[in-house]
Amino acid sequence: MRVCSFDLKCSEFKIDFVAIKDQELYTLYKSEKGLNSYFPIGGANDFYMQMHLNIQNYHVEISDIKSNTLLELLATIIIVLLLSVLFSLFSLSPLRKALHLTQEFIKDILHDFNTPLSSLRLNSYMLKKEIGENEKVLRIEQGVENILSLQENLKAYLYNHEAQKESVDLVKLLHDNIALMQKNHEDISFFIEIKSLKIEINKDALSRIINNILSNAAKYNKKNGKITITYENNRLNFIDTGKGIKNPSKIFNRFYKEQDRGIGIGLHIVKKLCDELDIDIQVQSALGIGSTFSLSLKHYSQTANTLVS
Repeated sequence: MRVCSFDLKCSEFKIDFVAIKDQELYTLYKSEKGLNSYFPIGGANDFYMQMHLNIQNYHVEISDIKSNTLLELLATIIIVLLLSVLFSLFSLSPLRKALHLTQEFIKDILHDFNTPLSSLRLNSYMLKKEIGENEKVLRIEQGVENILSLQENLKAYLYNHEAQKESVDLVKLLHDNIALMQKNHEDISFFIEIKSLKIEINKDALSRIINNILSNAAKYNKKNGKITITYENNRLNFIDTGKGIKNPSKIFNRFYKEQDRGIGIGLHIVKKLCDELDIDIQVQSALGIGSTFSLSLKHYSQTANTLVS
């Protein structure tokens, strides 16, 4: 209005002259009829020039302002999002390349482990044949088995196993894993209360899950403790008589551990593999009594006989 008061070329405003009362100059007044503002007239001391915008034109102007503001806001948001995406891609690209190179390097190292490990296993076997059972040879064999277990954990962490399925005899798989455990934990008793169970699943991933759960259950068990494996309501349960867990909700976090032994990635890998295989894993634990790890196999076709009493 103020600009139009100088050249009087704004057709949307109605111009009139009113007597001076208590109006304030250059102030915008709003009423039911529209907007009014008052401006001085050169050489006139008794009248003000009144500029009026009717209520219909006022609503049109407000609508145009809102529309333009919204369009400008949307355009700003889109530009900011595009710039953010481009900046993220630009800044994260070196990190992604570094992670890819690291993964490839680890895969190469894992592959190169096979030759020295095979040599160690062969030579320890030949040494045992030559000198018989020996505590030092046994420790070498256990060390090799530990390195092999770490190698398998790294493989499980790097590779995706979801799509690779085969028929697995779960009871045999449990017996195979327990046979390896008993070499290092002779004082622990293992009980499989399952007669037979076959399942369509990725064998390597499931074996790694079972191995890590059994390894923890045996490692942190009491002296002469026991581990019982049951199958009920489509859930595979590992029940131990161990020390128990202080914070069951944290045990799947990477590097979290409650004991001095280990590096805290075994159960993190278990959770990762369970997520890949769509297996729900639950943990219940009581300090000084033991823990129960439960795996849901309901998403996989199964053939099972009744449980052993």
